[in-house]
Amino acid sequence: MSESDSDQAARRPPEHHDPLSGTADLRRTGANPDFWYPVALSRSVRSGRVAATAFGGERVALYRGASGAVHALEDRCAHRQVPLSMGAVEGETLRCCYHGWAYRGDGRISQIPYLSKGDARPPRGVRAYPVREAYGLVFVFPGDPVKAADTPLPEVPAFASPQYKTMTFSRTVRCHYSFMHENLLDMNHQFLHRGVVGRLQPQLLGYETGLRSVEARYLFTHTGGKRSRSAGLLAAEGIGGQTSSDVMTIRTEYPYQTLDLVPENAERPSLCLWASYVPEDAEQRTCHAYGLLMIERPRFAGALHLAWPLIRRFTERVFAQDRMAVEAEQRAWDEQGEDRNHEVFPLILDVREVLRANGVPLHPRVVAGPSTPACDRPACDGLAPEPGSLSAQPGN
Repeated sequence: MSESDSDQAARRPPEHHDPLSGTADLRRTGANPDFWYPVALSRSVRSGRVAATAFGGERVALYRGASGAVHALEDRCAHRQVPLSMGAVEGETLRCCYHGWAYRGDGRISQIPYLSKGDARPPRGVRAYPVREAYGLVFVFPGDPVKAADTPLPEVPAFASPQYKTMTFSRTVRCHYSFMHENLLDMNHQFLHRGVVGRLQPQLLGYETGLRSVEARYLFTHTGGKRSRSAGLLAAEGIGGQTSSDVMTIRTEYPYQTLDLVPENAERPSLCLWASYVPEDAEQRTCHAYGLLMIERPRFAGALHLAWPLIRRFTERVFAQDRMAVEAEQRAWDEQGEDRNHEVFPLILDVREVLRANGVPLHPRVVAGPSTPACDRPACDGLAPEPGSLSAQPGN
């Protein structure tokens, strides 16, 4: 018996809105999949090995073939749904660990070891994601694959500059990605970091808002208190210094975020940060933060090498404090069932609107019933292979 339209409508989640503004709840807005998102460090996808990752509840298996190229497949075997990330790499193919079904980098099945001519026609394969490597990261395009070729990777010019050395970050944070954008863009939270950077006075110099972006400029002045030596090293005795003032420019350019810190009287940034917050689960209440922190090389090259462990420790302390705060925000949202934030800072109200306008609605996954198709994707198991794409003879 098929489900009526009224029954289906009753099962749909109600429209949730911000109790103050009346707009759609940002924490129920998903990341737009039609962009390149980092899902792994390049060094974590070793030759001949498989790595499991995810975007918005879609599990992805990454593997590096014999040629050195990385492939990204839907992390399930079309046969028994066992994760392909448990499989083995053979040349440029990925073989399922269970029955040995082999997949090419385009997701098509290249071999079923025991298939005979009289057996039923097998499925075509699984979804393959466009994949690229840049900046020491593996990017996938989880949206419409037709758009991948015309969608550029994010630009990180300081990464390749000999004037900078890069520190890479990769951390899971248990919060909606929007909390991360707000945290970095709203520098009025420096009280949180007082034990690390001392007392900093941020002054908003101005900000600009576009359809896909918000950019803010702050003037930072140290007004006292104990500070970490690493804070001064990061800004060439700028941020946290006793007498200096630094200009920090932070930009959310959907879906990425950047930060440049220019010390007083400096010609270029002493540090540049590029960050991406990639949702992992279907409800997008957990994200993976990838960051590239590019630090200017001092006149004496060895000084930065010696200071590197101190700078790493400092940045980890600051990030740990930020993570504590944003995860507490997410727990409050989970407990209250809605966004009860009373935001008064116009800059954050603007970035929320940018994230809301460029994101996509989140639809909780519905468990398949008797009348519900088991798969609604183009690469559904029931599709037959193209002629010549799969041999009917065992071992071929």
